[in-house]
Amino acid sequence: MDIKFVKRTNIKSSKKRTSKFKPLLEAIEKLKPGGQAVEVSYSNEKNINSMRTAVYQFGKQNDFKVKSRRDADNKKIYFYRDK
Repeated sequence: MDIKFVKRTNIKSSKKRTSKFKPLLEAIEKLKPGGQAVEVSYSNEKNINSMRTAVYQFGKQNDFKVKSRRDADNKKIYFYRDK
């Protein structure tokens, strides 16, 4: 058995979440600070948490801040870029 230590930055991992939310992440990337927001419908609370986690991680990786607001009555969530 050959064991070797490598830096974590050299390890590439693909997350299932990124493929599921790829259209959302592409839309978030097109947003401008102080501009429009992205409206997304959801079916349950679990979807919201997964969406928010994916979007916030994406923003952190790309050095911009994304915020969200939820409309529970209409089951929609809005994502927008912060100034």
